[in-house]
Amino acid sequence: MGVRRYTREFKLSAVKLVNHQGYTMAQAAESLGINEQNVRNWVARFSAEVGKGPIDEPAKLREENKRLRDENRRLRIEREILKKAAAFFARQPT
Repeated sequence: MGVRRYTREFKLSAVKLVNHQGYTMAQAAESLGINEQNVRNWVARFSAEVGKGPIDEPAKLREENKRLRDENRRLRIEREILKKAAAFFARQPT
């Protein structure tokens, strides 16, 4: 059995399955009928060309994590203010 050669378009479509459509590497390999290691190699090699590379991902995750922490901090403060306001108005005679 000879070595199978894949076109560049085929490799890029495998990378798009993983990066844009949410497939795991194993799922992409199974759906395309190829070895999972091929998909891993292609994702590492071609992700930057497809627009979502593994190099960009940690920076995006850190940025989103910071945004979510800031939002969480703000929401905790708002919750405390609302608790105090509810306790204040509960004590008011009507």
